[in-house]
Amino acid sequence: MNICVFLSAADLDDRYTVPAREFAELLGRGGHTLVWGGSESGLMKVVADGVQAAGGRLVGVSVDFLAAKAREKADEMVIARDLAERKALLLEKSDAIVIMVGGTGTLDEATEILELKKHGKHTKPVVLLNTAGFYDGLREQFQRMEDEGFLPVPLTDLVFFAKDGVGALAYLEESAGLQ
Repeated sequence: MNICVFLSAADLDDRYTVPAREFAELLGRGGHTLVWGGSESGLMKVVADGVQAAGGRLVGVSVDFLAAKAREKADEMVIARDLAERKALLLEKSDAIVIMVGGTGTLDEATEILELKKHGKHTKPVVLLNTAGFYDGLREQFQRMEDEGFLPVPLTDLVFFAKDGVGALAYLEESAGLQ
């Protein structure tokens, strides 16, 4: 399965890198392909290293203004013209999406993916990997949106919140009929 992972390119502490590395190893050992932003820095590098070391493939989609930070030893690397094209390519090349910890770029990617799913533009499973409770506030906000009628579909139809990588991958494999 081609699994797109949206996540930070920042250097983060063990609270985030250890679970990210564990999830990456699960992907690689499971024979999955990582589809990601292609960066050779921060948490993006941690996940790419883990997937590759465990035998998985790497498909990167970078953007022209970040091309200098793209991983040279990816199995495939595409350079998009802009962030909009990058997001479209990431979605196109993936069978499922995992949103890990990140900043405004990750939040932008997450909300666009969920908005597209809400409108039926894709039906791919989406998992929000809530490492160390990072997305507790966002989950609360999404629940409020649902409770107050802002979501035309149930929140559970849009996104699955996983506490750890094992739960995230189990959900994706079940959604894809691999279990």
